[in-house]
Amino acid sequence: MASSKEYLDFVLEQLSLSDSISFRAMMGEYIIYCKGKVIGGIYDDRFLIKDVKSAKELMPDAVYELPYEGAKEMLLVDNLDNREFLKKLIESAADDLPDKIKKKK
Repeated sequence: MASSKEYLDFVLEQLSLSDSISFRAMMGEYIIYCKGKVIGGIYDDRFLIKDVKSAKELMPDAVYELPYEGAKEMLLVDNLDNREFLKKLIESAADDLPDKIKKKK
């Protein structure tokens, strides 16, 4: 099942306190970027975030779910009403992720 554009719009609105958010459609789902880094995505109308230290600390009781068959488990973000919390969550998750490595040609 693909995610709906309406759910994407809702999540993006909730993440709007952060000015470093972008997304990309991919095979019926949406990849979410913060500060140019992939932090998670929208899969089957669920907002999932990578399993990084800060996300686990901010959501200690989070449920692990598979975004799709064969993928690594991610954390389900179910507190979508608190925009301040979401800003802290996604920005700290982006800070936990390594910078993009440039490939040599």
